[in-house]
Amino acid sequence: MTKLTQTKRRSMRVRRALAKVANGRPRLSVHRSSQNIYAQIIDDVNGVTVAAASTLDKDLRKSLKNGADKNAASAVGKLVAERADKAGVKEVVFDRGAFIYHGRVKALADAAREGGLKF
Repeated sequence: MTKLTQTKRRSMRVRRALAKVANGRPRLSVHRSSQNIYAQIIDDVNGVTVAAASTLDKDLRKSLKNGADKNAASAVGKLVAERADKAGVKEVVFDRGAFIYHGRVKALADAAREGGLKF
């Protein structure tokens, strides 16, 4: 089995478990690459992205020294929580994808919680 299929299977396993407990709540999906981190709040019922933030946003890019550290992840978490609040989203389910809940992913989640999101 290739590394790509292992990652895809792990991601789908996490999503399948989230779908069972979501109860109509939107999903906070996190993706991290070697240089950036991305977060989206997705309404799976309607199939739309409600809010999104990443280290590639213009206002964040200027203030961050590096897009691939815990400081950048927490900045993205705060920003996505702020944008979700403007969109009227208070509760989400956290979708870590195929990534371990550790390091940058955990930093983003903690910052989103501090920003007012409940999950």
